[in-house]
Amino acid sequence: MHSALPCRLRARLLCSDVLLARPGRRRRNSHRSNQQAASAVGSALLSAMAMEEQQPPPAPAPPDLRYLSGLGNSFSSEAVPGSLPVGQNSPLVCPLGLYAEQLSGTSFTTPRARNLRTWMYRIKPSVTHEPFYPRKPTNERLVGEFDRATTVATPTQLRWRPADVPLHPGLDFIDGLYTVCGAGSSCLRHGYAIHMYAANKSMDGCAFCNADGDFLIVPQQGRLFITTECGRLLVSPGEIVVIPQGFRFAVDLPDGPSRGYVSEIFGTHFQLPDLGPIGANGLASPRDFLSPTAWFEQDHHPGYTIVQKYGGELFTATQDFSPFNVVAWHGNYVPYKYDLSKFCPFNTVLFDHGDPSVNTVLTAPTDKPGVALLDFVIFPPRWLVAENTFRPPYYHRNCMSEFMGLVYGIYEAKADGFLPGGASLHSCMTPHGPDTKTYEATISRAGANEPFRLSGTLAFMFESSLIPRVCRWALDSPCRDLDYYQCWIGLKSHFSHDNGGVPAAGADEKE
Repeated sequence: MHSALPCRLRARLLCSDVLLARPGRRRRNSHRSNQQAASAVGSALLSAMAMEEQQPPPAPAPPDLRYLSGLGNSFSSEAVPGSLPVGQNSPLVCPLGLYAEQLSGTSFTTPRARNLRTWMYRIKPSVTHEPFYPRKPTNERLVGEFDRATTVATPTQLRWRPADVPLHPGLDFIDGLYTVCGAGSSCLRHGYAIHMYAANKSMDGCAFCNADGDFLIVPQQGRLFITTECGRLLVSPGEIVVIPQGFRFAVDLPDGPSRGYVSEIFGTHFQLPDLGPIGANGLASPRDFLSPTAWFEQDHHPGYTIVQKYGGELFTATQDFSPFNVVAWHGNYVPYKYDLSKFCPFNTVLFDHGDPSVNTVLTAPTDKPGVALLDFVIFPPRWLVAENTFRPPYYHRNCMSEFMGLVYGIYEAKADGFLPGGASLHSCMTPHGPDTKTYEATISRAGANEPFRLSGTLAFMFESSLIPRVCRWALDSPCRDLDYYQCWIGLKSHFSHDNGGVPAAGADEKE
């Protein structure tokens, strides 16, 4: 039915309903009756024809999209009633003739409190594919080994303006992904990478699998409609999504061009931070994390491609079916998303500026207590009430390294230059802090002790104990702000020692 439409109109129709299939990839079967499906397609067609010369509105969320609530829970979900085995994981014959397949996110002998695995019941097992070969063309801007051959060490403060999403050539999520910096090694299973993405088309006839680590994706422009083996998620700017290591997934762009940020961790997984003296409640609540429900497709797909990231390199294998053929699953190793507006921030209520660790949403810990491989920290809307206090972030040199991004609004420590979609990097022990305009405006502000609500902003930080090395293309990027250091050059001395000849308090006295 869609093939008879003009290309321009067909593209609008397919973008206007994310439940429908794109040619050459998959049919989004929501298991409605044929009559209901035909009615939905007909309604979408009439709507698209009426809008032929108008800009289409953003695609709505699929009406049947449902989620499971909770982080760290053991879930079970089935798209067809009775498809989950009862009482065992791998029966001789699975219900409905399905195959049992386990996906392990941790070693078998990891302590139970941290052991992650999910059992999937699928139409065909994922092993049914041709051999893997190096992908051609590859994505040369993806890095998994951070050494002198691939990256550069620099203590300089770095900042990048937002990159425009190119209209040509066509870039899906895989080809639009590029590494900015990182540390360690994906092969040695220790370290992290920070990427950004700029994509202008949906993934078509292929799925992506990251064998190296977990992806934490922060969309900044345009929603992401993500299909995984456990089901589907719609992720908007202001939300995040975590795709754990090993899951196959595909990214569609219901709003057209999209860009954002990605952190990747090797050898561990994200978890909620301990709350310590905060108590039992606050920050990110487990109940607000949402995982998908089972959804599957069973159509024949000759030439379907699996793109696997392995050791920082891309490989491809073909098969004749969609990897999203999981009819039922149970376990605690699942993708999940989180709405950052649900974060419950804590702040000082009397004096001084609190440390940013109090705004940690998720952490990937190391073996050393209190030291993170990578923390995901946000700076959301909140009240500032501290008295006789410099309320913006203080000037700082940190044993940790800080990569920052801005989803929307203005960051409280930078009056100019730090824009939504941009980024900055302040590495280990490199000085950083508020720019000149922010400092001068803060200390001269009338009513500085009055409560003030910081609103209309959402910034975040990837903070790591490992020292990052920076990719050469990031240093050479036309988006790099070479004058970033100038934002501090204007800071002047306010020191005054003219006190009428009276020795300053604490001054040394000579006998």
